[in-house]
Amino acid sequence: MTTASAGPNHLERRDRLRSRLRELGCDAALVTDLLNVRYLTGFTGSNAALLLSADTADVLSTDGRYTEQAAAEAPGIEILVERRCADALLARASTTNRAAVAFEAHHVTVEDHRSWSTDHGLITLSELGQAVEDLRRVKDPYELAQLREACAVGDRALAALVQTLEVGQTERAIARRLESLMLDLGGDALSFETIVAAGANSSIPHHQPTDRAVERGDFLKLDFGAEVGGYHADMTRTLVVGAEPADWQRETYDLVARSQAAGRAALAPGVDVRVVDHAARSVIEEAGLGDCFPHGLGHGVGLQIHEEPFMGSGGTGTLEAGNPVTVEPGVYHPGRGGVRIEDTLVVTHGVPELLTMTTKEMLVVGT
Repeated sequence: MTTASAGPNHLERRDRLRSRLRELGCDAALVTDLLNVRYLTGFTGSNAALLLSADTADVLSTDGRYTEQAAAEAPGIEILVERRCADALLARASTTNRAAVAFEAHHVTVEDHRSWSTDHGLITLSELGQAVEDLRRVKDPYELAQLREACAVGDRALAALVQTLEVGQTERAIARRLESLMLDLGGDALSFETIVAAGANSSIPHHQPTDRAVERGDFLKLDFGAEVGGYHADMTRTLVVGAEPADWQRETYDLVARSQAAGRAALAPGVDVRVVDHAARSVIEEAGLGDCFPHGLGHGVGLQIHEEPFMGSGGTGTLEAGNPVTVEPGVYHPGRGGVRIEDTLVVTHGVPELLTMTTKEMLVVGT
């Protein structure tokens, strides 16, 4: 289910890539990453490639399974029906005076490149780089609408879940229930495999749900998200089940909450991603628990659950208005338990827009 909003302007997206193409001095770009094809055309099939030309004569290739779908999803683009999409488009380029073709080297195998160079010798191939991914970093109003709804689905699902949580339920059963709720309450699909981690398992950042039953007083870490219109939400909340938190649990939770607030406050256009990471990480380091926070602070979300910009000590680049990102610090005590608090937000020229609205107060749930 998608929200009511104006659809994406795929031609405008292709024109922005065309500007980059001219800077590279190329006649065309061969786009083979399926998510990039979707971003530029709207086509969602499993086999496709796009030849984007400097003169706007673009061609989308797919196979016979998708003839009608391609016409419906990508109106206004010539459709070339061939099984070997990239080869068919390169053959077209070689006969239409598009001799200099930029391609997505990070998505192409060495074997494919060798084959193209041999079979299409009249074409000069050069690297496009991650030009499409760079365009995808800043979301347009349509994309932000999908992300808002995806996050709202997660909020609704978690609100329903906590009403039924009880001591004795297994991680696996809770995960399946949460996933079912996300699909029932408006999600098109799941953003990723749901993480449910109880008790000592909550110290494992990406624990996979097991048949371990929730015990009274356990931390219960839930990391989950729904996909709406192809766009991925991401949220983590850590609860306590069936008993008032122990002192160490409160201390850990409060520390992560302060770290997360510092990370959110650092989000602004022009800020280096490493600065944002440091703002949150330094809170935990100053408490002497830096080794208990072993992962980056967050990442971009969109057509992929993990995409640029990545906020960590090894990250590169700066934030821009329109970047949807997660802020998700954690403190994990091996063999005992851990806390992660994660929101999805949009960088703006003012206060970041919060998309995941579930409270970050420490909740005690279940009996």
